[in-house]
Amino acid sequence: MSSLVFKKKKFKLKPKKLIDVVFTYIGLIIVSAIFILPVLWIVISSFNPTGIHTPEGFLPTTWTINNFRILFTETSHFNYPRWLLNTLIVSSLSCVIGTLLVILTAYTMSRFKFRSRKKLMAMTLLLGIFPSFLAMSAIFFIMMEFGLGSIWGLILIYSAGAPLGYLVQKGFFDTIPNSIDEAARIDGATSLGVFIKIILPLSAPILVFTAITSFAWPWSDFILPRVILQESRDMWTVAVGLNAMSSDHPDRFIAGSVLIAVPIIILYFALSKFLISGLSSGATKG
Repeated sequence: MSSLVFKKKKFKLKPKKLIDVVFTYIGLIIVSAIFILPVLWIVISSFNPTGIHTPEGFLPTTWTINNFRILFTETSHFNYPRWLLNTLIVSSLSCVIGTLLVILTAYTMSRFKFRSRKKLMAMTLLLGIFPSFLAMSAIFFIMMEFGLGSIWGLILIYSAGAPLGYLVQKGFFDTIPNSIDEAARIDGATSLGVFIKIILPLSAPILVFTAITSFAWPWSDFILPRVILQESRDMWTVAVGLNAMSSDHPDRFIAGSVLIAVPIIILYFALSKFLISGLSSGATKG
């Protein structure tokens, strides 16, 4: 019986390579500290009775959870629970409708050949060059004219604008061979049947990526809700409400900022595997 002999290989880094590795790690540590320290400071400040103003140093001398308690108990002027509910409604519905529209648009552009298809794609790229806030004035007047200055108007805007970002999803669908579609059609499947029964089960990474991005944008957006929601404080989202309390109540502002970030952080960590695979697959082919 023959025996296998494994030889241990010793890997030695050359001095030049070692220096490159050391400086690379030093640079990564510095960049990580630049991003992590401000976040850590905000989290620590949320347990400070005075909020973000900490003249005594980085760590507060007194720790308290009262900042979080008053967010949900003192709601006469700053109704944080109501703002949180409004934000959840806007983000959830925008996520569902926007994801559906983006996926359908991307699948159509990937699988169907029709006249002006390339012109539409070029127009989409051109429109993506311009910042979205350039259209805020026009959007405001249109929404006011139709009486949509509410959270339902926000949902409409977020959902209607979502299909413009279909290019990553289209790149993902381009990586799925057309032969799968052709084989299914030979067996009698319709285009809708191919999409629902074959393409969607293969598209879990890009579906998760699209859903999270469609949820995260309305969840943290400030400019559009500030422009549209003019009628009542009870219609505000959390981002608009936090801006209103930032100068008068820094303790509530910091606690509310930490709370609003928690759901997004949980989603990203829980679904990071799908996010990375969906984004990388969608970027392989345009």
